[in-house]
Amino acid sequence: MPEHFVEELDQGTRSAMVKLLNANLSNAIALTLAVKQAHWNLKGRGFIGVHELLDEVADRLREGADLMAERAVILGGFAEGTLEVVAERSEIDAYPVEEADIAAHIDALKQRFKFVGAEVRKGIVEAAEAGDEDTADLLTGVSRALDKDAWFIGANA
Repeated sequence: MPEHFVEELDQGTRSAMVKLLNANLSNAIALTLAVKQAHWNLKGRGFIGVHELLDEVADRLREGADLMAERAVILGGFAEGTLEVVAERSEIDAYPVEEADIAAHIDALKQRFKFVGAEVRKGIVEAAEAGDEDTADLLTGVSRALDKDAWFIGANA
């Protein structure tokens, strides 16, 4: 691993947290792409509001992904966010590419947000148990944003 900037955590803990952060990074990037897929293709009542909301949601997802990637590097690892890595490691269901119905997009996104949120919350517990309160705190912020965006999206149903 390259240089790290957190002296209080041992190598094993740092390595485990880098792996945890990269797993959540893959899910966040895949979810961002799903949000953009919906943004580009949805049609129906309430289109403009949901279309604009999804741009804002994608921005927030990218911010959370950036925080997770940077934390992995701070811990002495590498951020692994390439297309190839995300395609291999993301655990969210493949997003439908031939869907236009706004209600179907809302439902598909809501399900994926709930899944990614649950995975991030598992990460919070794992980080706290490992003694990495900073990673746990970072993931808590990501979790709050995911839950809020799930609500924003789901409230359009």
